Amino acid sequence: MNPSSSIAVPRLAGAPRCVLPAAASLGEGLLWSVREQALYWVDILEKRLYRFDPASGAQREWQFEEEISALAERASAPGLAVTLRRGFALFDPAAPDARPQWLHQPEPDQPANRFNDGKCDAHGRFWAGTMDFDCVAPTGSLYRLDPDGRCSRHDGGFAVTNGPTWSLDGRTLYFNDTVKGVILAYDFDPAQGTLSHRRQWLRFARGDGLPDGMTTDAAGRIWVAHWGGRCVSCHDPSSGEELARIELPVSQVTNCAFGGPELRTLYISSAKVGLDAARLATEPLAGGLFAVDIDSPGLPAALFAS
Repeated sequence: MNPSSSIAVPRLAGAPRCVLPAAASLGEGLLWSVREQALYWVDILEKRLYRFDPASGAQREWQFEEEISALAERASAPGLAVTLRRGFALFDPAAPDARPQWLHQPEPDQPANRFNDGKCDAHGRFWAGTMDFDCVAPTGSLYRLDPDGRCSRHDGGFAVTNGPTWSLDGRTLYFNDTVKGVILAYDFDPAQGTLSHRRQWLRFARGDGLPDGMTTDAAGRIWVAHWGGRCVSCHDPSSGEELARIELPVSQVTNCAFGGPELRTLYISSAKVGLDAARLATEPLAGGLFAVDIDSPGLPAALFAS
């Protein structure tokens, strides 16, 4: 924590707790549904979508034919917009015979790529990044899917992409070049949905893991999951100064999103992929879903305007 920050330091109301010892291979895609008061999330590598009701503890699941990674609720119809391995699709979990309906597949020439993280901006455009399945080749890009179905590419050259999230005023987009350990910032035009002035906003220190999923709270603070770093950290949106850190009993922390009736619960996903038996013995909750209560709220997830 740095006392020079002008942003208030968040307070935790208790320690993180494991709400689902799910043993996910690659837990990701956290989305709190305000209208359903439930958490949607995914296990990318197992190709599964989950819905968790914290009030009852009930969980449902849907199996897909390919990897599913990022989620957004639709504004004008039931169900979700999602990213699958090859592109954007619609999916209604409540439909009797729920199947994805493809919207756009932007990389037919990149069969070794898959989509990873993403979310919607305040105007209902779905932003999501692709990555090399082996996390090596810099073949990943950042795409924007508009509600009318048009898809455009806005940056590239990434081995692994994560994020994005936005500043409270919507004029800065943050996006993770995960393999390089860097969080980028771009000037964002909310009306046009365009990016400019790419720069490094924050570089993780050696041994602190790599920046994975992230979210913005109602005070404008940026919360970032640390892959390999056993924590989620909270940062001043202007300077990047660390304001708080949530330590977790798992090393591969993948994503975070605010939920609960007042959006004061931070849900955190994790992964067990790549951990051998010895490591798993020391991390029995690897791949679990965690929650911690915060003294101030997050923001409701923006909806896909379709």
